[in-house]
Amino acid sequence: MKHLPIMMAVALLAPALANAQSPQAVPDAAATDPVTLGWMVGSPPSPDRLIRFEDQSLLRFPQVRWSFSHWRELMPTAEISRGDGPTSVLPVALRDDLDAVTFTPMGGTTPMTWEQSLAANYTDGILVLHRGEIVYERYFGALTAQGQHIAHSVTKSFVGTLAAMLIAEGRLDRDALVTQYLPELADSAFADATVGQVLDMTTGLAYTEVYTDPDSDAFHFVRAVGMLPRPPGYSGPTTGYDYLTTLKKAGEHGREFHYKSVNTEVAGWLVSRVSGMTLAAVMSERFWRPMGMERDAYIQVGSNGAGYAAGGLNLQLRDFGRFCEMMRNRGRFNGRQIVPETVVADIVAGGSPAAFVYGGYSTLPGWSYHDQWWVSHNPNGAFMARGVFGQACYADPKAEMTIVRFASGPNAGNALIDPTSLPAYQAISDHLLAVPAD
Repeated sequence: MKHLPIMMAVALLAPALANAQSPQAVPDAAATDPVTLGWMVGSPPSPDRLIRFEDQSLLRFPQVRWSFSHWRELMPTAEISRGDGPTSVLPVALRDDLDAVTFTPMGGTTPMTWEQSLAANYTDGILVLHRGEIVYERYFGALTAQGQHIAHSVTKSFVGTLAAMLIAEGRLDRDALVTQYLPELADSAFADATVGQVLDMTTGLAYTEVYTDPDSDAFHFVRAVGMLPRPPGYSGPTTGYDYLTTLKKAGEHGREFHYKSVNTEVAGWLVSRVSGMTLAAVMSERFWRPMGMERDAYIQVGSNGAGYAAGGLNLQLRDFGRFCEMMRNRGRFNGRQIVPETVVADIVAGGSPAAFVYGGYSTLPGWSYHDQWWVSHNPNGAFMARGVFGQACYADPKAEMTIVRFASGPNAGNALIDPTSLPAYQAISDHLLAVPAD
């Protein structure tokens, strides 16, 4: 089976591969520009420019440089409606001094500029907000200002925030067993797991996410949710929910953090069960409508109509910025308290750094994971939503800065992207603090 590492990294939508993975030697961003290469141009496109689900060409590089901005044309989705209300205003005060900001990549000695980092990470769209104003906005490749892009595992942070809101409202109990709400999981690994352990990914599961191993449990999961074609004679689970019922326990719940996407599928199921609504409808009601989002979004759905909580959200870059800025601003946006301030405060306080160590993230020393968010515990109080191939929401409360990025490079794991991303974000933060707008 060709392209196993790339396909599985995309399909699982986890935020980082094993730290041992080596970068692929591939052409740079300019040489793989999807517009220049002419993917999916023509009626119909020529066979060598065609991108499809059936042969998984949508998950290969450099085809991903087109498909990530055209996900709805390749996968079944449900609309996340913005409603009929007015669009919230994002003031624009563009600066011309950010491209030249320099930093030194992790483990490196040669300085790099902010502008160079965008190409190095195959950026499709990047937005920097400072004190609520757009100070930097760029688009590349197949993405336009009005387009939507797959957010991959950034989706998890939207889902985790929804679950945390339901907990604050008393509709979910963080300390309750998952089975109090989902009795269907009574014979699974989640039978004695709490809602909080699922949200913080401290469950003990006999489940592997090894993207280079076709026998990994990851393959079974993504086939169940419809991310990979099923082979002839396939008789396994045909929905994510069905797959969850097959998982067995390994180890102790609540002790160690291990990033496993199936936890978010449970969280998404909990949100839908408790709210009585689909994920698409909940996101519309809680975020898209009250925040005055600019465009409808959409989420990939399985054969049972359930939204793919682990990584199926597609949205516009500016709307991504609105959401991340709302979280940076303690849950307030568009003149409304969208997420209770106490919920945001709890999220940014983070989880257990001691538990996080077991995850093995060498580029994130001292970090933690809580309610599907990544928390740095650095002096600026920065926290993140992260997805494969460099999808990112980076919120820096001290600098009053928010950065959101879409990307489509060859290396899925953020362990390979962080060295030229995290120092770049910090450099922009330092610059905005040192050189505020006039």
